Amino acid sequence: MQNLNFLYLTIISLTLIHFHCILVQAQTSPSDIAALKAFKASIKPSSITPWSCLASWNFTTDPCSLPRRTSFICGLTCTQDSTRINQITLDPAGYSGTLTPLISQLTQLTTLDLADNNFFGPIPSSISLLSNLQTLTLRSNSFSGTIPPSITTLKSLLSLDLAHNSLSGYLPNSMNSLTTLRRLDLSFNKLTGSIPKLPSNLLELAIKANSLSGPLQKQSFEGMNQLEVVELSENALTGTVESWFFLLPSLQQVDLANNTFTGVQISRPLAARGGSSSSSGNSNLVALNLGFNRIRGYAPANLGAYPALSFLSIRYNALRGAIPLEYGQIKSMKRLFLDGNFFVGKPPAGLVAAGTAVSGSLGDNCLQACPGSSQLCSPAQKPSSVCKQAYRGRPTP
Repeated sequence: MQNLNFLYLTIISLTLIHFHCILVQAQTSPSDIAALKAFKASIKPSSITPWSCLASWNFTTDPCSLPRRTSFICGLTCTQDSTRINQITLDPAGYSGTLTPLISQLTQLTTLDLADNNFFGPIPSSISLLSNLQTLTLRSNSFSGTIPPSITTLKSLLSLDLAHNSLSGYLPNSMNSLTTLRRLDLSFNKLTGSIPKLPSNLLELAIKANSLSGPLQKQSFEGMNQLEVVELSENALTGTVESWFFLLPSLQQVDLANNTFTGVQISRPLAARGGSSSSSGNSNLVALNLGFNRIRGYAPANLGAYPALSFLSIRYNALRGAIPLEYGQIKSMKRLFLDGNFFVGKPPAGLVAAGTAVSGSLGDNCLQACPGSSQLCSPAQKPSSVCKQAYRGRPTP
């Protein structure tokens, strides 16, 4: 019996030793290891703190070997067969350096996330060789130069986030080649020029706080039936925001504030299938911000037909005439900012009645009889002299 127990324990021990050898033996592709070494070598050693992920990248062991007790404890993951690197997700440890072009050797990467560090220099055009890449996140670094046009060949890309860098130049004309892209964020850079044709499957578009110019063109948004969020505020966009834009079928949130738009055209939303032409349309638009532009004319009354609208700002433009009565009848409205225009007459009763749930401001206009009991009527209206001048000396209604 003792001999059998001894034999049994011996077999178990040999099995465990063999299993341990399998775990620790080198498995990662040599080209991937070379790329990882080049990646780390491109980062200033002084910015690699002892507690960071990169500090644990010790190439005396294999990157994909298990268990990772002291080496490669974080910052990357491997494919199931432990032969290739498929994700690099760095910790926000303040790494400072450039992104090596040899990153292109990691051809099985699906995620490259270097967010919230101090990378600088250009985005290498060789990144286009990462044909399996689904998520590219370089936000909150100091990358400069142009967006390499080759980036638009990444046919598997779902999310591209280059926000909060120092990128300049035009957007690539071939942006619409990113047919799988769902989320695009290029905000807070120094990008110029007009908006090219965009990927048709986008859900979220954010290019705020750049220097984009020109009008919103219909061909740029052609076929974008799934677009839900548009953030283009703080640019130099011009012209009229035309009615086709608001009829994009999936729009929910639109921020076009702080541009130089001079007009806006809004038609009633398309009628819901089976609904009457007089009923509210079929639109998911919840929030619209057109504040701080140069929009002239009258406030678009058709906004009253958007059944889900709960936030509307057209503050600090040059709108005149009466506030549309329809604005007081939008049941979903929660926040309304019409201040800083030249509206005249009495505000709609539905906005200033006691117990209204609408917050915001109708102040700094030319309204008469805006009740002081309503918080919407703060701040005070413009001096009558300013209002008369705006209406060329004619008495305001």
